Amino acid sequence: MTAAALRLIERLDDRVRAFTETWPTYATARARAVDQAIRRGERLPLAGVPLAVKATEGRTSEQSRRLLSAGCVPVGATAIPGRGTPWQTWGETDRGPTLNPWLPDRSPGGSSAGSAAAVATGMVPLATGSDGAGSVRIPAAWCGVIGLKPTNGRLPARDRAGLNVGGPLARHAQDAAAYLDAVARTDTAARQARRGRRARVTWSATLGFARVEPEVAEVARAALSHLLARTPATLVDVPVRLRDPAPAWSELRASAGRQPRPGVRTLNDEGLAVIFAAADLIATPTTPFPPHGHQGPGERLTPALTWAFNLSGHPAVSLPAGHTPDGEPVGLHLVARHGDEALLLALARATPATTVLPAPTP
Repeated sequence: MTAAALRLIERLDDRVRAFTETWPTYATARARAVDQAIRRGERLPLAGVPLAVKATEGRTSEQSRRLLSAGCVPVGATAIPGRGTPWQTWGETDRGPTLNPWLPDRSPGGSSAGSAAAVATGMVPLATGSDGAGSVRIPAAWCGVIGLKPTNGRLPARDRAGLNVGGPLARHAQDAAAYLDAVARTDTAARQARRGRRARVTWSATLGFARVEPEVAEVARAALSHLLARTPATLVDVPVRLRDPAPAWSELRASAGRQPRPGVRTLNDEGLAVIFAAADLIATPTTPFPPHGHQGPGERLTPALTWAFNLSGHPAVSLPAGHTPDGEPVGLHLVARHGDEALLLALARATPATTVLPAPTP
């Protein structure tokens, strides 16, 4: 498996630029060590799974260490945005920007840009990301894969503000569940089996404040309808009117771990409690607009629909929803109560796995 992943990276990555470096010597030695552990009778739930690692995570982050303990084999570091830029929805390598596997003239999203592109093109089955405002979910949406932001606190925060949590990018819901069970020591299958009633889902294209392009909302809403037809879930009419989290998110980031003003972190907690008393899930588009070009999003806020849940800590997943008439990938964003990743992943299992995409031509 490790050798196959390294061959795929060598063959495909010059044309998609998902990786900033690869680790063939390390990965081969690690794969041999996993083989030896299995022969000794050790049980490693992710034994031999090739893993792409977000460059800011490296092999020493907490989520990387837990994945290594489960048997994963890291094969390389994936692209992230360059330093000093006002927007983070792209990836940078010494060969040029990371390309969107569907539309090479567009961004793959970010900041887990290379991780999403590596999974979408089938170079690896699983990649790590980190999500402080949508940085797992946005590239998942724009590359047509699954991206999970776990409940804040499942892993140690990646920033002093406590907004940034590690999460996986994968093509299959089962792989995202295996990641979660490995890093958070959960039992997703058991949680799913215990759920007895139909999940109640409320739809909001805007969360009450965002400006969302109509064609993106239409694709995401249609994907939700298809999902509801295939799962034990039902649509309920629960109003969703949150407050725009942009000022609060920015204040928390600027506080660098210092105590923020009262109420900043809990901006939408009361409203979310009311919603989750009547619904089990909130559904939205993942992003308010489709992938932008490599010049950036301009004045638009890519995380408008995602970063409220970094403040509140709720788990959320982006699922492939389809494409606009122009072929632009769209994500369906589902948000659950704290600790209920099992429900998100149960619905994700009903989403067809993303087709492995060929890398774009040069």
